[in-house]
Formats: sequence, C-alpha cells, structure tokens
Amino acid sequence: MWERNVEGRTLNFRLHGINNQNFIMSDRETGSWWQQVSGECIAGPLKGKHLQLVAHDELPFAVWKHEQPAGRVLKPDERVASKYEPADWEERYAKLPVVTPASADDPLKPRDLVIGITINGAAKAYPMAELVKHAPVADRLGNTALIVLLDATKKSVRAFESLVDGRALTFSAKPDGAQFTDAETGSTWDFAGRATTGPLAGRQLRKLVVLKDYWFDWRIYHPDTAVY
Repeated sequence: MWERNVEGRTLNFRLHGINNQNFIMSDRETGSWWQQVSGECIAGPLKGKHLQLVAHDELPFAVWKHEQPAGRVLKPDERVASKYEPADWEERYAKLPVVTPASADDPLKPRDLVIGITINGAAKAYPMAELVKHAPVADRLGNTALIVLLDATKKSVRAFESLVDGRALTFSAKPDGAQFTDAETGSTWDFAGRATTGPLAGRQLRKLVVLKDYWFDWRIYHPDTAVY
C-alpha cells in the first residue's frame, strides 16, 4: 500500500501490465511506470522516484474489529462482483508455474509463502510454514533484536523490535494464542505489541514493516536475503 502524492501532486494509477507476476502501474499524469511490490518508478519522467509506504496489516475481521471498533468497512461493488477473486484464490495461485528460474540448492519452493522483513538494508525471509510451527519467533536482523508474532488463527503476522529498556525480551504464546508473555518480567502482551498487565503494562513495542509474499517474488527484489 502506497501514498499517491509525489513531489507535491496526487497521482492516479491504473494497471498497465504484469512483470514477474507483479503489477506494473502507470500514472495518468506523467505516464510513468511503477512497480507494485517496491513502489519504485521504473520508466518514464519520474523514473527513480519511490512512493511512500503506508503501513498496513492483513488481519481476520475479528482482530481488526477488536482493535478498531469505530473502523469503517469498504463495501463490495456489486457491479463488478463477478470479477472478484474467489475465496480459494491462494490455493489456486499456488499451483501456477513461475517464470523465474529456481536452483537445486534453493532453500524454499518458488510459491512458498514467506514474511519478508528489511531493516537498514538487511533482508530476511521467514517461511510461513516455520512460523506456524514455532511462533513467536525471536531473532536478530542486523543489529535489531525482533520478535515475530502470529495471531490466534495463525494466518496474520506482525513483527516488533523486542528491545525494552536495553534488553531483548523473549516471548511465549498463552493458550488462547492471542496473548503473549515475556520470560524476563512475566508481563502479558497483546497482538498489537502492547503490554496489558505486569511490570511493563502500558509499554508499546516498536512495530516493523512486514510483507507476506511468495518466495520467488521476495527473492527477485531482495537477492541477498537471508532465510530463517
């Protein structure tokens, strides 16, 4: 998700084509081409410019409604309802071939889902299959200590810096899967990275940007990525 303002003007975008199974968008104002996954302008008068990322989550409605009780929901447009992807689109797309080559020593299959995180130029892919089995996952990317959390449905992912008052906290999930406890203080934390009870009640972990993506796509744009 990206802001549409570039150099003081608001751009309007449309689908222009597909590159490596990623949208190429063009803006009506200049005709420049923009890459969906990176927000970078790759051709035209604005080549080299980058759209500003808008932080976003992919959440079950129940989690979003709990966190945003006054939030508004975009109503489906019945005029184009037949063009919407069906509910099983992820399973269908997982069977499609990819155009990028895979090497024999590749640690993942092309369409394995990963959670990608970049910090100060360092990139790392966290396979969803591993997170489902082992989350919450404590890790370090560059000089940043982080924690990767899954919600109770094990479909939504958030990551946070785990450093509080100079020490990295380690977390375990409570039986409900919706709350977490840190081993260092015994405080309880929610999926939003807020401490709700215990010595650290009221503290907020710094949220990190995550991208759920197919492995082949993440690797294209992060060729030096590490893999958890």
